[in-house]
Order: sequence, then structure tokens, then C-alpha cells
Amino acid sequence: MPPHVQTVLGPVPPEVLGFTLPHEHTRCVLWQIPDRWDYWELTGEDDLILPELARFRELGGTCLADLTLAAIGRDPLRLRRLAEASGLHLVMGCGWYREAYYPAEALVNRRSVEALSQILVDEILGGADGTGVRPGIIGEIGSDKPWLSAQEERVFRAVGRASRATGLGVVTHAVMSDVGLAQLHVLEEAGADPARVVVGHADSYPVLDYWVAIMERGASIEFDFLGMSFTPQERKAEPRLIPLLLELLGRGRADRVFLSQDVCHNQQLRYYGGNGYTYLQETFLPRLRAAGVGEAEIRQMTVENPRRLLTIA
Repeated sequence: MPPHVQTVLGPVPPEVLGFTLPHEHTRCVLWQIPDRWDYWELTGEDDLILPELARFRELGGTCLADLTLAAIGRDPLRLRRLAEASGLHLVMGCGWYREAYYPAEALVNRRSVEALSQILVDEILGGADGTGVRPGIIGEIGSDKPWLSAQEERVFRAVGRASRATGLGVVTHAVMSDVGLAQLHVLEEAGADPARVVVGHADSYPVLDYWVAIMERGASIEFDFLGMSFTPQERKAEPRLIPLLLELLGRGRADRVFLSQDVCHNQQLRYYGGNGYTYLQETFLPRLRAAGVGEAEIRQMTVENPRRLLTIA
């Protein structure tokens, strides 16, 4: 098969992807683990999500990668239905999220790295949950803490092998620490091409040296908390983030920066007063333009980089 992007409706030529959000959710259920009572959930009813996706498309959006995994609300047939109704290219993720959310039936603590890797490869090539809907990205694959637990390390090794075997890119969950470097180390050891790895949530740890260290290893970083306003740290992030991003762009590293919004809670939807899936188009990118960022750099971060990640050679 020639180079293509695997969407939930089937493979498409890479060139049909324009403006893309590489790290999003259309449903995300996190409150089911023991002793978690924060009601963190994106319920994802079609009548709420479809108008949000329509607004994204009206403003030029073409593709969205839904990184919700099986244990936190993934539904392949629902994603296919949303893609048909919205006219967007939707890409489905696969894998295991982070240790607190590993489903018991996955037997992560019992299966070998090779066995876990084969589960991923089989799903990538044959479709998820007997639906025939094939993933087009591995992720988001994460760590609960600023380090990898033993089980998380096993999952990352399996992901590295599966990425090498199938050519799929990997997006990670790495928050408020430099754990992305540890994730990248394990993925590389397992055979993953660092050029196919994106360390997610990098904007939650705004340390330039950390970002540069990831890039020097050949991987990319993702700013995907953009527009979040749950905590003071998130609400006050952009005045610090933009100058650091400008420094990276000044060093010619637009090719290693991804932008997204990680919609994962009902409060983020426009219906409930949030930004929906359009914060980049309506707010963040205009701020970058006002700061002197050129259209070529914006296109690199919002079109070319996601297209490269999602293209399976």
C-alpha cells in the first residue's frame, strides 16, 4: 500500500489532511478507578459533539486524532459514525493509557513485552474489538507519575516494538515533569524511531532545556493544554509559554512542535462555555501571529507536522 493515513473510515492519501488536531478526545471517562471522585469526564453525546466538530470544520479543520483508549471510553463504531456525520478525517488511537487505567483483562502485569506488542500489532492490522476499524496512531501512552512504573515500562517497550513493526507514530502522556525523556529512552531501546514519537503535554512543564533535549534525540514535543483553564497554572500558562515557543521557532525547530487542545472534559465544550475544538484557530494562533510568527511556521506546526506523524509509509 502507498503512504497513507489510516482513518476510522479507511486509508486516505496524506495530502487530504490540512489543519489537524493531533491530540484530542471526543469521549473520555476517567472517574471509574477506585477513590477517584473528581467527576472528570467528557460524556461525548453525539448531539453535543457533532456541533463542536462542525465548528472546527467551519474554521478550516480537516482532521482530528482521538487518543481515547479502550479503558477510558473508546468506541470504534461511534468514531466511525462521527466521521461519517461530521465530514472530518478521524484517526483512532490504540494501546494502554497509564497504570491506574490498565484494564484488568489486559493482564499487563502478566504478559510479556512481546505478547503485549503482538496484541497491538494485531489490532493495528486487523481492527479493534472485532469492528474492523483500524487505529492510525498509538497513544496516548502515559505515566501516572514523574517516573515510569514497572508496568508502564513494559507497556512502553511493547509500544516501541509495535511502532517499529507497523510504522505507526506514538503520542505520549507526560505531565508536569521531565518524564518524557524516560519514556523516549524506553521507546528507543525497544526499536521505535524517535522521529515517529511525540512527547505530549510538554507545555505543562515549560522548561526549554527539557524540550530541546527531546528534540536533540530526534523526537517532537506537543503543546496540547492550550486553552485549558481548570487550574491557575493552566490559566496563567500562555504568557510564559509563548516566549519559549518563539525561542524554539527562532532556532528553526517548528518541525518538531505540535499544537493541540486535549479536549477531555465536558466543561471544555462550547455548549458549556468552553473553547470547544477551535481555541487554536480562534485565539492561540492569532496571538502567535501578533507575536510575529509567520504563516509558514504555523502551517508547519498545524498541517505538515501532524500529516507527517499520521502518514504510514
